[in-house]
Amino acid sequence: MTPSDVKATLSFSDGSPSMELPIYKGSIGPDVIDIRKLYAQTGKFTYDPGFLSTASCQSTITYIDGDKGELLYRGYPIEQLATHCDFLETCYLLLKGELPNAEQKADFTKLVTSHTMVNEQMQFFLRGFRRDAHPMAVMTGLVGALSAFYHDSTDINNPQHREVAAIRLIAKMPTLVSMAYKYGIGQPYIYPKNSLSYSANFMRMMFATPCEEYEPNDVLVRAIDRIFILHADHEQNASTSTVRLCGSSGTNPFAAIAAGVACLWGPAHGGANEAALNMLEDVQRMGGVEKIGEFIKQVKDKNSNVKLMGFGHRVYKNYDPRAKLMRETCHEVLGALGKNNDPILKLAMELEKIALEDEYFVARKLYPNVDFYSGIVQRAIGIPVSLFTAIFALARTVGWIAQLNEMIGDPEYKIGRPRQLYHGSERRDVKPMSQRG
Repeated sequence: MTPSDVKATLSFSDGSPSMELPIYKGSIGPDVIDIRKLYAQTGKFTYDPGFLSTASCQSTITYIDGDKGELLYRGYPIEQLATHCDFLETCYLLLKGELPNAEQKADFTKLVTSHTMVNEQMQFFLRGFRRDAHPMAVMTGLVGALSAFYHDSTDINNPQHREVAAIRLIAKMPTLVSMAYKYGIGQPYIYPKNSLSYSANFMRMMFATPCEEYEPNDVLVRAIDRIFILHADHEQNASTSTVRLCGSSGTNPFAAIAAGVACLWGPAHGGANEAALNMLEDVQRMGGVEKIGEFIKQVKDKNSNVKLMGFGHRVYKNYDPRAKLMRETCHEVLGALGKNNDPILKLAMELEKIALEDEYFVARKLYPNVDFYSGIVQRAIGIPVSLFTAIFALARTVGWIAQLNEMIGDPEYKIGRPRQLYHGSERRDVKPMSQRG
């Protein structure tokens, strides 16, 4: 880390000795105050619920400037990557730090493609789930179960094991997601086809059947590929922090990624696009576009408990850069499929228009986020709402792996152990039963 010329001094009003805290500079973004010796020297912890002001690690992978609406993968703007690169190039970048040349891309693509099949016993594992199980419940089990099949890549402290596990996870996630989908609708599983691209192969495994071959649509394949790129990593979010915390105990990579999948399931995180589509369907049941004014009034009413899902973002205080790209993709897909008149999609476009023009939303910077548009795109393609978060997990797997590998390789890493401000009962003794009130 690069020390800053500036020093911080922590002083106390009770006469306790003051303490000097070192400050370190990032290449871009806020400086950090190093508080590692705080408890040893003062007997005090910091208090930061949600870790809103705490840097838990140093990283070289992803940078977000929420005020500017900027997202960088390894220094590259997300807009450029989503326009000029495909998902596997982005995976290579996140894992290795640089974009691949033509030979490196070909080798990496071949390596991933050769690992897309999963052990046949996974089919029997699936049968233990109810057909109507949520895909994320299935995915949490399937990803964790990979460690039971691949014993030769479960040592998180072995760099070669981590590299093999990374390729296996990236390669097999589309297969597992499509298997979870096919199982839920009672259709046969479709095996991967190595002649197709990563995203086209996923689309085929999702929508082909043994009686009818699926012909990938270039517009739709590119849309899915872009969804993967835009969701590949997003700095120290809840699921990434979960993967890091889980991995810090030395557990195997498959278990750490399964923990990330479980965290991503939450509607405040990976389930946001599912929540956004559910919201639109609720408005449609209310009366659709004609009732949108009434719905907006309820959103503005603090006492109504009606929430506007898919708008605003905890990090971005400007327009989410991923949303701009997904908006373009959304309209391309709707045009290619001739679905501009779909009632839910018309409702979404009307809601988008209101949110971009209404002073209430503009003042609060409640712009449509990436979840709003990606949900619309996936629904138009034919992906059920319940599968949205599983596709998010597929895309985010490479980011989780890159973050996990970075943490394990950091000489300063330790098992995660947050502190607390205890506010319960002081020490007390157990009374005999006859004396308890």
